[in-house]
Amino acid sequence: MSAAVAKQLAGDRGSMDSSPEAAMQPQLRISFRKSIAMGPGKADLLDAIADSGSISAAARKLGMSYRRAWLLVDTMNASFKAPLVETLTGGAQGGGARVTDLGHDVVRRYRVMEKKACASVAREMSQFSDLMR
Repeated sequence: MSAAVAKQLAGDRGSMDSSPEAAMQPQLRISFRKSIAMGPGKADLLDAIADSGSISAAARKLGMSYRRAWLLVDTMNASFKAPLVETLTGGAQGGGARVTDLGHDVVRRYRVMEKKACASVAREMSQFSDLMR
């Protein structure tokens, strides 16, 4: 297994390696009905909301609009049996948002599946990278 694939498996998304292999990354998306219930961007958004306590702060951190973040949250909340993100009403410090216990569980399970999927195609990804510029 190459170093680039090993870094991917370890979760190092910010590698500065410019090789084709380092630039490639398989992505796992979980479709439910006609929506993508969970994918890498939604998992990152949940992590950012958990860190910041705010959808708008999480959106800024990830370089997306508040509207885009809210639509992603809405899709996730509609896809699961209970909300993954709960919004908090305003007050002296304003509102906010929190990732629910189910949301944390979904992200944890998704990250496990993501690592397993990446590991299962590591050899093929290495060979595939030889075909890239």
